[in-house]
Amino acid sequence: MLRFVSDENFNNDIVRGLLRRNPRLEIVRVQDVGLRGEEDPAILEWAANEERILLTHDAATMTHFAYKRIRAGLPMPGVIEVPDDLPIGIAIEDIFLMAEFSDKSELENHIVYLPL
Repeated sequence: MLRFVSDENFNNDIVRGLLRRNPRLEIVRVQDVGLRGEEDPAILEWAANEERILLTHDAATMTHFAYKRIRAGLPMPGVIEVPDDLPIGIAIEDIFLMAEFSDKSELENHIVYLPL
């Protein structure tokens, strides 16, 4: 099963919904692992070291830095970009499907834009 980290401003209703759907889902929040207020490159570095896919609403800067890591040949386990205006139920369903049926190698060095 995939492992996730949610960005600091990621909708916690989505995180809670995912955990209600599957309490064994491995998801932590940036603020719970000591990264509150850290810059995007530091968060991506932590995610790479922990082999966690990043959940974010930040299509502007976070994805920019993710692509920069890919171009530099640095590890990038993946980013799932969830639009702010995507209904919560759809976000939960799409992320849940990816968590259950994707392999981490399928997301490595990729940015996935929801909805699927």
